[in-house]
Amino acid sequence: MAVRAAALIVAAFAAGAPAGAQVWRASWTASPAPSLQAGPGVPPEFVSPVIANQTIVQVIRLSAGGDAVRLRLSNEFGAAPLHIGRVTVRLLDAAGAKTVGEPRVVTANGNADFTVAPGSPLVSDAIAIHVPARAQLSVAIYVADEKVACTCHADGQAYTLLSPPGDYTTRAFTPASRSPARPFLTAVEVQGAPGRVIAALGDSITDGYMSTPGADRRWPDFFAARLHGAADVASAAVINVGISGNRVLAPDPVAIFGVPALARIDRDVFAMTGVTDLIVLEGINDIGSAPETPAAALIAAYQQITARAHAHGIKVHLATIPPFEGADYYSEAGEATRQAVNAWIRNNPGDGPVIDFDAVIRDPLRPKRMRTDLQSGDWLHPNDAGYQAMADAIAIDMFRK
Repeated sequence: MAVRAAALIVAAFAAGAPAGAQVWRASWTASPAPSLQAGPGVPPEFVSPVIANQTIVQVIRLSAGGDAVRLRLSNEFGAAPLHIGRVTVRLLDAAGAKTVGEPRVVTANGNADFTVAPGSPLVSDAIAIHVPARAQLSVAIYVADEKVACTCHADGQAYTLLSPPGDYTTRAFTPASRSPARPFLTAVEVQGAPGRVIAALGDSITDGYMSTPGADRRWPDFFAARLHGAADVASAAVINVGISGNRVLAPDPVAIFGVPALARIDRDVFAMTGVTDLIVLEGINDIGSAPETPAAALIAAYQQITARAHAHGIKVHLATIPPFEGADYYSEAGEATRQAVNAWIRNNPGDGPVIDFDAVIRDPLRPKRMRTDLQSGDWLHPNDAGYQAMADAIAIDMFRK
């Protein structure tokens, strides 16, 4: 009864709030992970930048819009206080090429200069700025410390610009370097009309690895665009809480891909404002990296994720794992586990019809591997067209209820 009551409360909040009500909702996310240094087993694109008295500029694309925004900054993997000298946000034009208006200074507890405690996130004050749905924001963060380890989303499929030394939050600069990491910024919330918030929990396939950098062509991006084009669900937000290399059950041996899904959903899903739905696509790294992983262990994990989400009134939608024959870590034992897990998901899809990514992206003549025209070249990750096909396979009707 408690789960049902919680679900009814969330549904009423999302669909039946008073006319004209303004609520806060997560509109964009990048799940944080520890700072990574170059070393054995660490791909170059996952090496975290070392930031020293510099301004970092990131461009992010919101899903839902609103009349105010607030930022969530993270020092959750930092051992020392993080001194932020100033943060500004700017709205970009429809083409994402030019800024619109003057930069807005972001404050926390009324202060433009503030500290983020070690091991902790920080939520900023509200910034009064109208942002349309699917708008792009430029976020500039001046880190005043001389040298700081980065709480980063390692590979954001977009480039962060790093300035020469100094505060460039209100002026242009010639970048000293750039990084695929997303440092410190982990969420942007919007204040506006109520609507659903759909969190996509996953690994590199959800993170959009091998998609076109800077083009927002991950499957959650394509799905957000689909929803925005459908009048009755256009207000929905889609937040990407994928981490490349992430596993469901256990951390990877060299600890470069974040804590496992079972351990991070409280931070990355339940702590995000207004989440109503959770799409789960994860498990291929458990299977590929440890082929002895029993299907029963992954199934039990999905059941736990579902139970914990239901306790928060969140609907769960499970997705089948795409094929991976041809990938570096493919094995017949892993394929048998994938087939068993997918068979269970098809019979236990959660709170709606199954999201059958496997059926959409597999080669009908060689169903253990992806279609050639939908894979990126490594036989594990889709290309842009594959990510689009995945987004198109999700039944929008289940988000109308």
